[in-house]
Amino acid sequence: MAPSCKLKVLEHCKVSPPPGKLPSTSLPLTFFDIPWLLFPPSQPLFFFQLPALSTTHFTNSILPHLKHSLSLTLQHFFPLAGTLATPLHPTAPHFVYTAAHSSVSLTIAESSADFHHISGHHQRDVQEFHHLVPRLIRNETVSHEPYLPCPILAVQVTVFPQCGISIGFSFRQVVADGRTFDNFLKSWASIFKMEPGLNKLLLPFIDRTVIQDPNGLGPLLLNQWRSLENSQPETDNYDRADLRDMVRATFIVGRSDMEKLKQCILTQSKKIFGLGSGSMYLSPYVLTCAHIWVCLTKTRFSNIKTSLGKEQHYFGFIAGGITRLGYPVPNTYLGNCVSFGRSDAVGYELAGENGIVIAAKAIGETIEKLNGDVLGGAEDWILDWKELLGSELYVTVTGSPKVNLYGLDFGWGRLKKIEEIAIDETRAVSLTESRDVEGGIENPILPLSKSKLSQNPTIVYNGTTQL
Repeated sequence: MAPSCKLKVLEHCKVSPPPGKLPSTSLPLTFFDIPWLLFPPSQPLFFFQLPALSTTHFTNSILPHLKHSLSLTLQHFFPLAGTLATPLHPTAPHFVYTAAHSSVSLTIAESSADFHHISGHHQRDVQEFHHLVPRLIRNETVSHEPYLPCPILAVQVTVFPQCGISIGFSFRQVVADGRTFDNFLKSWASIFKMEPGLNKLLLPFIDRTVIQDPNGLGPLLLNQWRSLENSQPETDNYDRADLRDMVRATFIVGRSDMEKLKQCILTQSKKIFGLGSGSMYLSPYVLTCAHIWVCLTKTRFSNIKTSLGKEQHYFGFIAGGITRLGYPVPNTYLGNCVSFGRSDAVGYELAGENGIVIAAKAIGETIEKLNGDVLGGAEDWILDWKELLGSELYVTVTGSPKVNLYGLDFGWGRLKKIEEIAIDETRAVSLTESRDVEGGIENPILPLSKSKLSQNPTIVYNGTTQL
C-alpha cells in the first residue's frame, strides 16, 4: 500500500497567452505527428528541493510570477495552449488555437507526502505519484466545433512545505516531441528568471511546411490510424488494479558499467559471430537498451524454460530525425521529428547465455539502418507499433539522454529528480541523462511487481542474473 498522504488543492485556473497578441489559427499534423495519435499523454514530473519554502511564500511571492511567465511563454508556444481536433472523415486531425478560449489548465496543490522519499531512486509505490500530475480534460466551452477537442497541455505545481515543489505535466506528444517540450520548459524558466537572451535562442519555429513529404506518408499513415481508431483500447493491455502491487525504481548505468558491458559483448560476439563482430554499433544508448531488454525479459518471464521459446520479442524506441533528414530543419522546430525503431529477437536467445550480445546486435543494426535512412519503413510505423503494443512480448523505451532535462533551471537550484508517470500505463522505460553520474544514463524502470524488483538492483554482465 502507498504511504498515507493528503493532497490539498489550493487553486485551479486557466493560463492563456496575453490577450490580443495572437489571432485564432489552425495547424495541420505532419506525418511525424500522426503516429502519436495512438499514444496516451506523456506525464513528466520534476522535483525541486527548496528546504525553506513555505506554502504562503510560494503562493504570495512565486506563484504570480510563475503564472505570468507561463502566459508569456505560451505566446510563443501557442500550439501547446490549443486543442487537438479529430473530426470525422474526410477532415484530417489538426490543431486549433482560438484567441478567446485556448488556455492551459494550471492546478496548485499542497502535499503532506514525504518529499525525500518520493523523489528518491529506491522502490516507491506507483500510486504515490498519480496525484502529482494533472488530468487532461476535454474543453467543452468550444461549442462552435462539431466535435469535442482535446487539450494539449495541463500543469500542476505541488508544494511540499519546508521541502520543495514538484511540477507535473500531462502533454499530448502528437503536437511535439521531447526536444520541443524541453525548449518550452527552458523558455518558461528563462522568462521566469527574466533572461531574454537565452529565451531568444529557444523561441520556436512553427512553420510546418518545413517538413517535406514527397512520398505521401501523411495520407497513408492517417488512413492506417483511422482503420485502427476503433480498436484503440487494445493498446491498454493491463488491468489498472495491478498497480496496487506495483513499484518503480531508478537505475543508473554509468560509464564504467557501459565499458564493462561493451567489453563483455565484444568478447562474446567474437565467439559467436567471428572477428567481423568488432564492427558492432555499441553506443552508450545501445548498451543501456540492450541491458534493459534482456533484464526485463528475464524478469517478466521468470520461468524461462516454459515461458520463452521461439517467439519473436520486440524492442521499440524512437530516434531523432532532425539531423538525419538530409535537408535543414531548425532545432527549434515546434513539432515531432522523430523516427520509430523496432528491433526483434527470439525469446530463448534473449534469455540465454549470450542474450546481451543478441540484444545489442539487434538494436545496433536497427539504429544503423535509421542512420542511413531515417524514414526507412515509415509507411509501416503505425502498423508496426500497433503490433508491438498489442503483444506482451515487447519492451519499449521513451525519452532520450541527449535531451538535457536536468539542465532545467528556474533559479531554485538544480533539479533533484525527474520521473515519467505515463510509464505506469505504457509499461515503457524512461531514459534521461544522469543527474549525478557524468556520461551516465538514468532509467526509471516501468512498474514491476514488488516480488520481482529487488531492493538493491545491480548491473550484471553474464546474461544470467535478473534484476
